[in-house]
Amino acid sequence: MLELNKVMLIGNLTRDPELSYLPSGTALAKLGVAVNRRYKDRNGESKDDVAFIDVETWAKSAEFCAKYLKKGRRVFIEGRLRQDRWESPDGGKRNRIVVNAERVQFADSRPSEDGGSSGGASGQYQPPESAPPSPWPGTETPAHGESDAPSAMDGQADEQQTADDLPF
Repeated sequence: MLELNKVMLIGNLTRDPELSYLPSGTALAKLGVAVNRRYKDRNGESKDDVAFIDVETWAKSAEFCAKYLKKGRRVFIEGRLRQDRWESPDGGKRNRIVVNAERVQFADSRPSEDGGSSGGASGQYQPPESAPPSPWPGTETPAHGESDAPSAMDGQADEQQTADDLPF
């Protein structure tokens, strides 16, 4: 039998992450994410549908989220669904679906010290001369004006790359 429990979301944080620790010492961060869907109704008018999603992330990821994310930040979340079930004080059965995040990435430019978006008119992030280290292992922030993103031509200086050579 084929089974799949995978969720990928891009949305904005609805509140600052709430960091707590279990008695075992494991960190837990609870996030709220708003995910928008734009569509046209029968009359051709644009409509927005917003879903508010509860997300939990654990261990180092939880600590990084609590340290670097704030309300309003755009994030990419990859994880799985989990259903919590409990009985309310009045005896009613309750349940909710939560995304158990396995990966959380920043999906917008980093805000400036005053909380606004940094960068010029283009809206692109301009890192300070001494940018702090990235919270995500293997994704250190490059020095001002540099890019550590791999080029499609890396290791192929003399060869032309065609669409058939791309790995996707």
